[in-house]
Amino acid sequence: MNTAKPKILLLGKNGQVGWELHRTLWLLGQVEAFDYPDIDFTQPEPLIKLIAEIRPAVIVNACAYTAVDKAESEPGLAMQINALTPGLIAQTAKNIGAWLLHFSTDYVFDGRKTEPYLETDPPNPLNAYGRSKLAGEIAVMNSGCNYLIFRLCWVYSTRGNNFLLTIKRLAQERETLRVVNDQVGTPTWARMIALCVTLALKQVFSNPEPLRFVGVYHLCCQGQTTWYEFARTIISLLPKKDLKCTAVEPISSAEYPSPAQRPAFSVLNCDRFDRTFGVHRLNWLEALKLALEKP
Repeated sequence: MNTAKPKILLLGKNGQVGWELHRTLWLLGQVEAFDYPDIDFTQPEPLIKLIAEIRPAVIVNACAYTAVDKAESEPGLAMQINALTPGLIAQTAKNIGAWLLHFSTDYVFDGRKTEPYLETDPPNPLNAYGRSKLAGEIAVMNSGCNYLIFRLCWVYSTRGNNFLLTIKRLAQERETLRVVNDQVGTPTWARMIALCVTLALKQVFSNPEPLRFVGVYHLCCQGQTTWYEFARTIISLLPKKDLKCTAVEPISSAEYPSPAQRPAFSVLNCDRFDRTFGVHRLNWLEALKLALEKP
């Protein structure tokens, strides 16, 4: 891509990652950003028409069905939003010569490894959400468009619905919290994702051989932890005057049954991203401290 000021189409501007991307992508060029109800991933025809009219240099798809448990009872809806519509977007991207930047998840893996997952490890999702995201990856790759797929892990931000805000709310309401301690992953701040993606995309725009960047990348903070330790750390960083919680108890996944099975180990190896783009990723604890820091 050699456009001086490329036109960027951002889909999902109000989501955790999309909201942050809306505040970083403008550094690269002209951004046109949309979200529901202006776009509806269950009704892709108007969206495809919009893309064809705008003709962006790159489409950044930050829209997703992310209700992991609810997807078990709504697999068709999850598949539509996470796979079928992204596949149509990818085909449109190919038709107009645009790049597609798409997000996926650590939940494409089954969690049976004991060391961080590589991009080349075979996916084997355990739940409907993971299956829909894997189908989305395949649809994008099979479209023939130029794509960047970033698999993310345990995403949180200071807005929306996520583990960080849930723990913060519960710590103000309850004296004791019980949190799963046998699932391992990497909490990843949405702002770091947006910054890393923007810096990566800048290299694609400026490189004389941009096609060398096409592919799947793992992108998350450095390090690993459990949901229990993540919760304990969150509470330790919150102002004590706001807290009712005095104890966090570790429990097993079996003690906290949920409709969707989660992988026990979903740490991602991000060496390929590091080697390709040379962008520094924060340790998850450093990122959490910054996210919670008051102005």
